[in-house]
Amino acid sequence: MDNLTNSEPLCDDLLDGAEEIARFTGWPPRRVYYLLEKKLIPAFKVGTRWTARKSSLQRHFEELESGE
Repeated sequence: MDNLTNSEPLCDDLLDGAEEIARFTGWPPRRVYYLLEKKLIPAFKVGTRWTARKSSLQRHFEELESGE
């Protein structure tokens, strides 16, 4: 279940662009671009910009960690 509740704005959960995703994960932008292009992390494009939900990234990493 998402950590986001109905009372929180969606913008608090969205990361706009690979640079923001890189800052959120702590990874270099080049690695993030690679993972995005290979569809190895949950994200989608809005126009030409990559967008990701913080909650989806957190859930993805938790699933990887638990071996699901």
